[in-house]
Order: sequence, then structure tokens, then C-alpha cells
Amino acid sequence: MPTIPPWFAPVVPLVEALARLLRPHGEIVLHDLEHDRVLGIWNNLSNRKVGDESLLAELPDADEGQAVMGPYERVTIDGRRMTSVSAVIRDDAGAPRGVLCVNLDRSPVDQAVAMLSALAPQATEPRPDGLFKRDWREQIALLVDIWCRDNSIARSALTRTHRLEIVRQLQAADLFATRNAAQHVAAALDCSRATVYTLLNEIKAKEGAA
Repeated sequence: MPTIPPWFAPVVPLVEALARLLRPHGEIVLHDLEHDRVLGIWNNLSNRKVGDESLLAELPDADEGQAVMGPYERVTIDGRRMTSVSAVIRDDAGAPRGVLCVNLDRSPVDQAVAMLSALAPQATEPRPDGLFKRDWREQIALLVDIWCRDNSIARSALTRTHRLEIVRQLQAADLFATRNAAQHVAAALDCSRATVYTLLNEIKAKEGAA
């Protein structure tokens, strides 16, 4: 690192702190506007060196009055995408003296997104009912799931009225015929087995009264 010019010295602790935070995916480059040279690099990702030409013509005019430019996208020579921001550094007289660029390597995020996209559920075929028509547990789980999705209600948000309606539909589908069905329904509705029996008895009483 060369001698720090006076106009940049107050910013050095902040830059070094930011470089530590962004390591190893965030590069910080200080450009000298007067000499069009790279004056400093932290977490070098672009294979530039101190003293290289800055080529600031690639950036917006630093004297247009903008204090911060970006975020904008760049691409490294090896194809990595970078998201960058640039800040104009001025001296005590307000004259622009340098440009500080922060370049964030997006390739780890891009790779993670690609991997997650590959793991996303693929288009499915209709459920083969013949495989599950005897599985009362599957039938209970499916009926509860369909009811919750159709009514846009999470299972954790089911009220007594909601549970009563679901139990009514389960009863109509003859899904309480198996001895352990009430326990399975209780698990699906996030309530006790006693609550399921209470709801079931209420439904049967109404049907008897009708």
C-alpha cells in the first residue's frame, strides 16, 4: 500500500473495516482521479495491481455531482458477475480526488441459486389413486391438506369451527372406520384425540337430530 494521500486518510479505517467484513467476496479499489491510477486494493479479486491504470472512463463522470454511483453490474475476465458501487472522495476544498469502488462477487450466490433451482420440485403427474385408496392415513392427510389449501388457512391457525368442518368431511368420507383414525386426525389437526371425539360426537348428534 503506497503512502495514503491526505484526502483519503480519514476514510482508511472505514475501508479496512469494510474489507474485513466482505472478505473473501468483496473487493475494494481506490482510484486516483488525477493520475488515473489504482492507488489501493483490498481483497484483490480482479487481478489488478497498485499503479495500474484505473481506466475511469468506464465509470460515470466523477464530477457530475453524484456522491455515490450504483449499484451496477460488472463481469470479470473469467465470467464472474460483480455488483458494484462507487463513491467519489473529495478533498477539503470539495474537489473530486478519488473514486472508491466496492465490488461484490456474486458468483457464490449465483451458484447457490442454480443448485437450489435444480432441486426445485419438478412437474408431477396426477397422484395414482390406485396405490393409496386403501391407505386411510394418506386419505386423512390429503383431505386435511386440500381443505387448508382451498381455504388458505395454515394448520396452526385452525379454529374450532374449522376443525369441526374438516371432521365433518372426514366423517362423510368414512375415514373414522379404522380404530386409530381419531389419533391420526388429531395429529393432522394439531389437537387432542379427545377434541376430535368431541367434534365427532357433535356432528353425529346434529345428524341424529336432523
